[in-house]
Amino acid sequence: MTDGGTAPDRVTGAHPVTSDIALTPARRWRAFWVCVTVAAITILDLSKVNVALPSIEAAFGAGATELQLIVSGYVLTFGLFLVPMGRIGDQRSRRALFIIGLTVFTLASAACAVAPNATVLLVARLVQGMAAGTQMPQVLGLIQQLFQGKERGRAFGLFGATIGVATAFGPTLGGLLIALGGPADGWRWIFWMNLPLGVIAIALAAWMLPNTRTRSRRPLALDPVGVVLFGVAVVALMLPFLFTTGARDDDPRRWWLLVLFVLVAAGFVAWERRYASLGKDPLIPLQLFRVESYRNGTLLQAMYFAAAPPMFLLTTLYLQGGLHIEPVFAGMVTIGFALASALSSWFGGILVNRFGRAIVVWGLGLVLVGVTGLVATAIYVPDEATPYVMAAVMVVAGVGGGLVISPNQTLTLADIPVRQGGLAGSVGQLAQRIGTAVGIAIALALFYATIYREQGEVPDAVVYHDAYGFGMLIAGIALALAFVVALIDLSARRRSDKLAHAAS
Repeated sequence: MTDGGTAPDRVTGAHPVTSDIALTPARRWRAFWVCVTVAAITILDLSKVNVALPSIEAAFGAGATELQLIVSGYVLTFGLFLVPMGRIGDQRSRRALFIIGLTVFTLASAACAVAPNATVLLVARLVQGMAAGTQMPQVLGLIQQLFQGKERGRAFGLFGATIGVATAFGPTLGGLLIALGGPADGWRWIFWMNLPLGVIAIALAAWMLPNTRTRSRRPLALDPVGVVLFGVAVVALMLPFLFTTGARDDDPRRWWLLVLFVLVAAGFVAWERRYASLGKDPLIPLQLFRVESYRNGTLLQAMYFAAAPPMFLLTTLYLQGGLHIEPVFAGMVTIGFALASALSSWFGGILVNRFGRAIVVWGLGLVLVGVTGLVATAIYVPDEATPYVMAAVMVVAGVGGGLVISPNQTLTLADIPVRQGGLAGSVGQLAQRIGTAVGIAIALALFYATIYREQGEVPDAVVYHDAYGFGMLIAGIALALAFVVALIDLSARRRSDKLAHAAS
């Protein structure tokens, strides 16, 4: 299996060539499942910690900002490391970076589990995010390289199913571990579970993952100025949202960082263009975004992930805080989403080669129906029936979610050369992490701001109904934007197909 091309270009010509991977189908799929399982573990840590926030708050007396950073700080460092590590993985050994990232992630999880205070927990979470950002690009690069054609669609379908299950099942798993470990220390079990899983995964990765690059004595092309500008831009974009809690004491000056983001982002684009014009390898080849399918798919990912994680988080917070349901039962409401999305992701990965972007449009429509149904349930359904109705609505949303994630992943990378698979996948993952951070921050701000504003003035049941409704606005708006992007991409693809048919 080759990288899909032999002629060197300005972006990739200095890289060592992609090795042929002489693997039997069985070995390819074993390597795939090692990669995807580890990806699921890292994604689980995005959602299973959400359900533990009340327990962490009680254990450490943590404030709203600290709790926000414990969740979103992981997302921040995850996003920061994705693109540079994807770049290094495309030039060197994806296998080595995968094992390094997994090892650090496992050790950081142990540090989270024994954290004596919120500060240590936060630092360990930041390191966890760095490790996750190191290993995730290697997963995407390996899948892109191991499989071709319809088999790649099937692989991405399974990848999407696994990620969908991990995202949706996280609250349930977190709630179960808290129930088993007790209200005081049950949250620590959420991190302890990563230790045996990580050790097993390290052993399997060392045994089953193939080498994907020939040896090279050429220096690593990292674009150090681009790395610095990229890092500053990402931090300046995400920090204002990470420090948005909805409390009255939120510092409004944080929004000035967005001005810094615009300036640095413009400088980054200018630098990347200049760096490429000198015949060097920029951190992010801007030519990627000239590929319409890639550009639209990446934007759609950002919008979808600005909606889905906030939907799970707010639903869990509403059930725990508003209806006083135990964490394990609050988390179980998302099981239907997890199972339905797993099944529809599998079928989506198979059907995407036949129906293309249309299948994503239908999926987004179903998720929009689900979000609307969840809000209507919270407002109009009696409290005692709410969890059961929400669980049913989650099944509908889950069918839609599975038709979005894996088909969109396949369509987004379909026109990208394999030799750039790790980097291109990393940019897409970065879009997901930024979408998640921004979506969660705005949703939590609206949720808690409503509680702070209305508490003491109206009954608690009304307070939480209103807070949930306002918080879920971000999910609805983000999904509507994703729907528009999907329609634009569908229209562009149909025009392209007509032109190609007419030319033939």
